[in-house]
Amino acid sequence: MKSLSHDRLAEALVAEAEEFGMAIEGAAPDARVPTCPEWSLQDLTRHVGLAYHKSAAIVASQPTGYVPFDAVAVDDPPDFDALGEWLVDGAERLVEAVADVGPETPTSTWTPDRRAGFWTRRLTHETVVHRADAALTTGAPYAVDADLAADGISEGLDLVAVFSRLEHPAMDRTALRGAGETLLFRSTGPDLGWLARRTATGVEVSQSGDDADVVVEGRVADLLLALTGRIATDDRRLTISGNAGLFRHWRENTKF
Repeated sequence: MKSLSHDRLAEALVAEAEEFGMAIEGAAPDARVPTCPEWSLQDLTRHVGLAYHKSAAIVASQPTGYVPFDAVAVDDPPDFDALGEWLVDGAERLVEAVADVGPETPTSTWTPDRRAGFWTRRLTHETVVHRADAALTTGAPYAVDADLAADGISEGLDLVAVFSRLEHPAMDRTALRGAGETLLFRSTGPDLGWLARRTATGVEVSQSGDDADVVVEGRVADLLLALTGRIATDDRRLTISGNAGLFRHWRENTKF
């Protein structure tokens, strides 16, 4: 499946940041996030905003080698009441930085995709998922455009395939390898599908397949939330047929 255009993703990033800010407006900073219980709402928001500001600084500096986030100095986040504006400012800074250098320009990332546009796509989908965390915490409404959710599934599965072949501190690559087991994630609206196959060397992902060892079906936005652990495997919005344990194992070992 072809990824969304960079312009669409850049537009969505700023819009998602704005909606995130609205989701936390007036909420308690220390409210615990049920889907990220180690974080308060303030922690969650700072996590997202710092990713914007630091990636913008990395892209703007046009580095020739790898730059870890811990090495990037940015201003401290403001008080909670001002975090919404700070989020949008960070998203806009990232969009501007990528536009200035060009989305195809090499930069520092933590995947084999070294293009500046990587950060736009990655942080758009990071925000889509963490906005769900914020909405679950505050009771704010949550919806995501179908094209954005579908691209988020594709991007996430592509990262899993990469991590299954590389050393990564957040994921045990050996747990994802297998002997040909297949998982089909099928959207019932719109009609889309992603087939993941566990092989001895890593995960292979394609946009084809009518059947698999386990088939997980639901609306595309609900599939995205299921694949990122934001709704339970037995949620009524999902239909699972076949080896449900295989899907539970997949979810447990695809957190990043």
